[in-house]
Amino acid sequence: MTSHLTHVPAPEGLAASPQYSHVVWGTGRFVAISGQCAFDASGAVVGEGDAAAQARQVFANLERCLAAAGAGFADVVKLTYFVTDVAHLPAVRDARDTYFAGAPLPASSAVQVSALVRPELLLEIEAFALVPERASAAPGEAGAGLRLLR
Repeated sequence: MTSHLTHVPAPEGLAASPQYSHVVWGTGRFVAISGQCAFDASGAVVGEGDAAAQARQVFANLERCLAAAGAGFADVVKLTYFVTDVAHLPAVRDARDTYFAGAPLPASSAVQVSALVRPELLLEIEAFALVPERASAAPGEAGAGLRLLR
């Protein structure tokens, strides 16, 4: 079985948005990516006070998380943006568009929050994806059962 995603940019009675698909569905293995912030590999904040730099780091982190699940941005069905100021959304969209590179955009939600886990963080993004199933997986491979990675 392989993943197949269907994007519906504008269901009947709704206006289309160039920023997201109203509905996305498909088949495959469900992957949930925890909210990612602008931390580098050592845990330091990247781009303090700079929404564009933080958005680029967040999408780079999302890309690493998706890769760990055998997925990519083409497999993403939903993004949720948490921003401390909606004025940061254009920077988030610019970074997103770099990673989606013309692919159909997933469903999305944006929420302005009063604060994130650290005061210098301006945004956090979580993702949900559907990844193609493999016909069979060898023991220890993704899809062969539950594994805990540390």
